[in-house]
Amino acid sequence: MTSLTHDRRGSGPPLLLIHGIGSHWQVWNPLLPLLAPERDVIAIDLPGFGTSPIWPPPAGATIPGSVPHLADLVESFLDSLGLGEVEIGGSSMGGGIALELGRRGRARAVTAFSPVGFWPPGGGRWVRLAVTVGHVAGRALDPLLPRLMGSPAGRAALCSLVYAHPSRLDPDECVGAARALAGAPGFQASRTAFRRLTPWASTDPGALPRIPVTIAWGTRDAVLPYRNQALRARAALPTARHVRLPGCGHLPFPDAPRHCAELLLHPTGG
Repeated sequence: MTSLTHDRRGSGPPLLLIHGIGSHWQVWNPLLPLLAPERDVIAIDLPGFGTSPIWPPPAGATIPGSVPHLADLVESFLDSLGLGEVEIGGSSMGGGIALELGRRGRARAVTAFSPVGFWPPGGGRWVRLAVTVGHVAGRALDPLLPRLMGSPAGRAALCSLVYAHPSRLDPDECVGAARALAGAPGFQASRTAFRRLTPWASTDPGALPRIPVTIAWGTRDAVLPYRNQALRARAALPTARHVRLPGCGHLPFPDAPRHCAELLLHPTGG
């Protein structure tokens, strides 16, 4: 049984929310008040991220910290709650995990925001560099983070890679996010696993063509750029609903909370 730190609130059909590399469940805070009236929302800290413990590497061929490895552990967590198929939302690496769980038949619907795995040849290098810069900067600047994040200029300097409008962000949440990235014990393994991550769905989509799947992408995403990666996602998942989020960054939730919540609440587009 896998035990994960999580926030659970609301009532209705269960909705599992999965964050990206170096993040934590609080990344979903802008959406939770909008989702909870209609869903039993379960926002998790992945193993080795936030305050969830890191789990030992798998015994088989699965790469530690990879999308399949983390999907295995999330499945175990769902089993521990007595949940079978659930609606799943994921962001970045969490979007890749959500799609993998959908492929395996554990999802009633999947909504993935800027999911990993659709970069062109060599594109994974940029992603690894981008997340590493944030990880290293957070560790080096930790004592200064409250003061830096307290100013619009500081938030612009430190958060503009993942947010389109960093000046609008809550300073305390920015400090928490930076420290989650800097201190995640699972960061290195997941970053390394990105080297072998490819658009798997084009060869083995599993159950995905039989369930509602939404791929949403911010047009100002600087981590997984919209222009080419959303196009590759369309080719790999032609039966999915593909949504453009104008003016939104890699983490679009503070930019367009109501739009993002509507995508999760209405996975069929109704």
